[in-house]
Amino acid sequence: MNTSDHIERKVLLNVPRSRVWAALTDAEAFGDWFGVALKGQRFVAGQRTQGKITYPGYEHLVWDVLVDRIEPELVFSFRWHPYAVDSGVDYSAEPTTLVRFELEDLEDPGGGTLLQVVESGFDGIPAERRLKAFRMNSRGWDEQMSNIETYLAAP
Repeated sequence: MNTSDHIERKVLLNVPRSRVWAALTDAEAFGDWFGVALKGQRFVAGQRTQGKITYPGYEHLVWDVLVDRIEPELVFSFRWHPYAVDSGVDYSAEPTTLVRFELEDLEDPGGGTLLQVVESGFDGIPAERRLKAFRMNSRGWDEQMSNIETYLAAP
């Protein structure tokens, strides 16, 4: 994969795979750490999920994804319009990027789960906003990996 086309992050989470999976695929739990109001929502492959963003400064936006795959305790993925933050712009005609979460058990005696997220497809985003979307989402994934780690560390 071209490095300008994808963002990849990994985080070691000191909890069982089942807990990481629940944090990713229970829509309400996902919303809690990701910063989107998803109360009463469910993630279903092939269906859209929408909710109001709760992250400070972005509360005027709606988070809108098309759930791509749910392969229990292995892969969860969705498509979205990256950094679609101008409420006056209709992004619906643009290509989307694919966000793919993958889980892997750690073999070491301490256990835990390796979570990897890859967002790909930036080369299809219109040139005038591609670099900004890539940079902002790159920073965003740094923060989101920290958010899920903090969420899962809570009792």
